[in-house]
Amino acid sequence: MHTKLTLMKQLEDAGIDRQGTLLMHSSMKKIGEVDGGADTVLDALSEYMKDGLLVLPTHTWSYINADNPKFYVETSEVCVGILPELFRKRPGVVRSLHPTHSVAALGKDAAEFTAGDERWDTPCHRQSAWGRLLDRQATILLVGVDLRRNTFIHGIEEWVDIPGRLTDGHEQLYTVLGDGTEIPVPSRRHCGLSWSEHFWKVESVLEDGGALSRTRLGDAEVLVCDAAKTTEILTDMLRANPDLFSDNEPLPS
Repeated sequence: MHTKLTLMKQLEDAGIDRQGTLLMHSSMKKIGEVDGGADTVLDALSEYMKDGLLVLPTHTWSYINADNPKFYVETSEVCVGILPELFRKRPGVVRSLHPTHSVAALGKDAAEFTAGDERWDTPCHRQSAWGRLLDRQATILLVGVDLRRNTFIHGIEEWVDIPGRLTDGHEQLYTVLGDGTEIPVPSRRHCGLSWSEHFWKVESVLEDGGALSRTRLGDAEVLVCDAAKTTEILTDMLRANPDLFSDNEPLPS
């Protein structure tokens, strides 16, 4: 059975920068049996990153839309797993105000990192928290999940301005603060094919380019992504071939 100490040792052995910025996408089920369950996993991550910044996605895109337009920062549940849902409720954690692609952060500069996302009309704007991951040269952990769950790649597509990824028009969404204040957030949405289902195909390219390495957390296989190197490699690939993720076929060898 895994414990807080054994999980922290795995993070240390993987060379995760304790003073850096760490974003984690995760499958608790894949981590396996942990003494104390999901809360212990969060305890291990929070303690390990106490001198840095720990970030988890707290997305609500699956159910916040024109028919259900109000995102309640303090109460709207996460649609991407149990660890982010528990994390957002923890003391000291700050949740950003984007109605569909919020993140929650704990630690150094958490308020600054999450500030202002409600100003942008796209899911992963370059000036949003997703873009700040690049500014901070963050590490992205994919714990028990693969590149298909790496929202950051949506950001790269957005910054390169790949056509067909976002709606031309806006849905009128609202971010509702704890005191009831409603902030209008006109939002363009992801559209078209399930582009992220095709992200897996660049795994070997990223690994060969030094942007991706492998480790474990608990029982889970983990992909460790360097945000800056991933951006550099995929920006070049997408500019050369905007249709890179338009099919589910492996890249030619």
